[in-house]
Amino acid sequence: MRALSIDMLRGVLALGVAVAVPADAQIAPATPSAPLQQPGQPAGQPPAGAAAGQTPPPLEVSVTGGIAAPLGIAIPVMPTAQAVDTPAGRTDVLGQQLSQIVTNDLKSSGLFKPAGANALKGVSYPEVTAPAFDYWGGAGVSALVQGFVRANGDGTLTVGCYLYDVFARTELARAGFVVSPGEWRRAGHKCADTIYTKLTGEGPYFDSRVVYVAESGPKGRRIKRLAIMDQDGANHRFLTNGQSIVLTPRFTPDQRSIVYMSYIGDKPAIYVYDIARATQRLLVPASNLSFAPRISPDGKWVLFSKAVAGSTNIYRVPLSGGQPQRLTDTPGIDTGGSYSPDGSRIVFESDRSGSQQLYVMNADGSNPRRISFGGGRYATPVWSPRGNLIAFTRMAGNFRIGVMSPAGGDEKLLTDDWQDEGPTWSPNGRVLMFFRSGRGGGGTADLWSVDLTGVNERRLSTPLDGSDPAWGPLRP
Repeated sequence: MRALSIDMLRGVLALGVAVAVPADAQIAPATPSAPLQQPGQPAGQPPAGAAAGQTPPPLEVSVTGGIAAPLGIAIPVMPTAQAVDTPAGRTDVLGQQLSQIVTNDLKSSGLFKPAGANALKGVSYPEVTAPAFDYWGGAGVSALVQGFVRANGDGTLTVGCYLYDVFARTELARAGFVVSPGEWRRAGHKCADTIYTKLTGEGPYFDSRVVYVAESGPKGRRIKRLAIMDQDGANHRFLTNGQSIVLTPRFTPDQRSIVYMSYIGDKPAIYVYDIARATQRLLVPASNLSFAPRISPDGKWVLFSKAVAGSTNIYRVPLSGGQPQRLTDTPGIDTGGSYSPDGSRIVFESDRSGSQQLYVMNADGSNPRRISFGGGRYATPVWSPRGNLIAFTRMAGNFRIGVMSPAGGDEKLLTDDWQDEGPTWSPNGRVLMFFRSGRGGGGTADLWSVDLTGVNERRLSTPLDGSDPAWGPLRP
């Protein structure tokens, strides 16, 4: 058990890795205007019922095998100065929905125990910056999130977000976002990111998207379509119609395009899909079997595997198109390359040692060295955005998701089901998404996530079955 103050809550990773908090891209950030009065109680005043001069108790977070006691946090409905209709809905209704988005995001992390808005008293518009600390001190929570929604004359919305320490009676963070009506949900995710980052020291990840393969139909004749959604499953849409099978989609770093493999005309090749224009272009022709595309951190190169004359090697090609360059040259199978965050190294899988194992090499293909030595086979490696870990699928009886250091040490398995595979990292490197296939001949699969403790595992709801997820970066 570790006791920490609310604004110094750090090190919640079971692996104990310290990271710097990256700057969060904002949606037209705004300093929230009215109400901006200071909280009604002086900073540091003890909560109701505390003895005079008594220091407020620090928050306690257990990090032994996971978070045994998530942080109690209240997130009441966000009020509005005036309930008006907008293209996104009435501002009073939006306040309820935004509160629920923040609640769901923080709860999904496994680190917080939000008190739902239905169980809390309403908050008036002036009260947003002057919390009723006496009430919240008796509500069994340590932290308080309050905010507001306001319609602007130009058709946009302003969403304010405030975080308070209930015991110390102080404001810890505030943020304001001006959003178009079509992107109001993003303000809720960014509010949750503000709270999460302040209270954990971890980087944000809620304002992000996932691309994956949506599957339907019988096992022998699966229809596979590209689909995209917010990380919480909202704003879901299909990008392809299912006439051609698609596999292994990956975002480009600027999130404008998706690189993937498709069997258009029954010829497997690698394509680039432009999200805004809903168009695709051929990147690697289907003269040979080309698959498993991965993109460099600078967005200039696409790694892929190509089978030629019985051997499969890793190549790279400019994202803009051009002549592929071969990076490996072995008689076996090399595939599944993933760049390190700085672009200097590549992790991949190979059977050059006689079984499917993980290797790391320099970005030009030089100095390959094996890093996996546990029981079974290893596949689908992907480098963490932090650079400190590599996630993988380990196959030894069942399929499990695990992580290890880039040098091959500190291996840890995070899941233990029948068939978990295809991990992908959240933008902050704390959570992994993967797909889990069901037993039997049904061929069903679902998207799941698990954090680095291996404790907070949850299923993501999708309209159809899901596989091959790829978690994109934070949205700009």
